[in-house]
Amino acid sequence: MTDAKHVSAVVTARRDVSPDLWIVRLRTEERISFIPGQYVTVGLPEAGRLVERPYSVASSPREAELEFFLELVPGGHLSPHLYHVPAGERVLVRRLAKGRFLFDDQSGHPFHFMVASVTGVAPFVSALREMAARYEEGERIPYRIALLHSASVARELGYCEELSAYARRFDWFEYIPTISRVWLDPSWRGELGRAEDVIRKRLDSLGFTAGETTAYACGNPVMIENAKGVFERAGFPKESFKQEIYWVAQKGE
Repeated sequence: MTDAKHVSAVVTARRDVSPDLWIVRLRTEERISFIPGQYVTVGLPEAGRLVERPYSVASSPREAELEFFLELVPGGHLSPHLYHVPAGERVLVRRLAKGRFLFDDQSGHPFHFMVASVTGVAPFVSALREMAARYEEGERIPYRIALLHSASVARELGYCEELSAYARRFDWFEYIPTISRVWLDPSWRGELGRAEDVIRKRLDSLGFTAGETTAYACGNPVMIENAKGVFERAGFPKESFKQEIYWVAQKGE
């Protein structure tokens, strides 16, 4: 089923990251144009109506398929249904990508500090895949970029292998994975703590100063609010902080 707003898409691949996290790839009947950082709305018909939810795209715009890093939300409107869609089955995708959580190439800042919690890494993966492709085609990347990615345990860092490879390959990129529940992952040898616990330490060690850095935060609203406070105390002006909140925090969260 397609209409003026939607196009059909087939699930081509799925990778389970943990029992409630998975990465899925969709091939749409028509190419969906987007800019890294934007989101695309995915839907399924349920009980006679179309249930939809927007998801940040993890793939580069040059890839033939759309990729998403998804979380199973108990009681959620869409994710419990989407979770059970196997490869070969179809979903609906809105034709128009939206969103303004884009890479800042207008301020002239040489430094860019990205902060993500779990699935919030998706828009940064999209941007970095595009930059990596451009760099390998011979284009100079005139920035230094750091990505701080937090999760409870290491297996939730769904793109750790890919991003670590980028960090080894590109002198303009640094990847900083961190976990908060080390007692559940005693073999972990990386950074420790929640994202907001690590931000200031890494800003200082990298020499990313407020006047020359754009900061970004994506994912959990509590993390974003805490990260915003860290950046404010570090002297970042409002216009140098960009955020993409994945859901609305309830009181007490």
